[in-house]
Amino acid sequence: MATQTTPAGIEFVRTPDERFDSIDDYPYEAHYVDIDGLRMAYVDEGTGTAGTVLLPHGEPTWGYLYRFMIPPLVDAGYRVIVPDLIGFGRSDKPVERSVYTYNQHVAWMKAFVRSFDDVDRFDVFCQDWGGLISLRCIAEMPEKYNRVVAGNTGLPIGESLGPGFDFWLQISQTMDPFDCGRLVDNTVNSRALTDAEKAAYNAPFPDETYMACVREFPCLVPITPEHASVAENIAAREALARRTEPFLALWGKGDPVLGHLDEDLIALFPGAAGQPHQEFRDGGHFIQDDEGPALAAAMMAWFATTS
Repeated sequence: MATQTTPAGIEFVRTPDERFDSIDDYPYEAHYVDIDGLRMAYVDEGTGTAGTVLLPHGEPTWGYLYRFMIPPLVDAGYRVIVPDLIGFGRSDKPVERSVYTYNQHVAWMKAFVRSFDDVDRFDVFCQDWGGLISLRCIAEMPEKYNRVVAGNTGLPIGESLGPGFDFWLQISQTMDPFDCGRLVDNTVNSRALTDAEKAAYNAPFPDETYMACVREFPCLVPITPEHASVAENIAAREALARRTEPFLALWGKGDPVLGHLDEDLIALFPGAAGQPHQEFRDGGHFIQDDEGPALAAAMMAWFATTS
């Protein structure tokens, strides 16, 4: 493992490409954009004749989480852009936990979205930290986003998310080793992941050196008034409460961590009124792995009826 340093002095590591060579069910070329001297990876597939859909992931996954949703969206004519957050997947990974803050992740994602000057406005599906980050981006740069689909995410403002999240926060700091594949497997309710799928979730992280963001992310969720980003999230909620573009919730209700937050976002977005929100009663936290084809089908049906 060789560390590198950005012009601003941020030390980072880059997962060797060969770690991803044996992943047969994610055959997509990695593209890269430079953000603050860090390489951010993304998948870019499809013609875009039907529109452009952004699919940001959360903790502790990467774009691989969307492997069941990319093909049907591409087949329907959508351009599908799937970023790996900095610290995850094929993106660069700063080694100091202090580099990762909620506001920094929002800034990185805003820079990523702005890099697509050929896209007028994105439709977006967001889950977990993909939602915590994207909901802030939607509030702060609304001109770049159109329709919003959310699943198993939230926008907390300094209050507890309940015992499910408290348990996750505790184990995320003590799990040794931090086995991403086993974690995802334990939170997918419809089936057991194969050994190859679990290995794919672990591929970005050869050892603990690569996992600073994986460890830090749970600590950044603003669940107390003292957490950073509470003020920014309050301002974001105020902006989203004035947003009229359509909003759809597709929720895994078998998720003990965030399965109860759909009603909060439905009440927050004016554009949620009268929309065909769906609950997947047995869907777990990683709803994309539990119900990926059904999510894509629901999104496309909804896109066909909204503008």
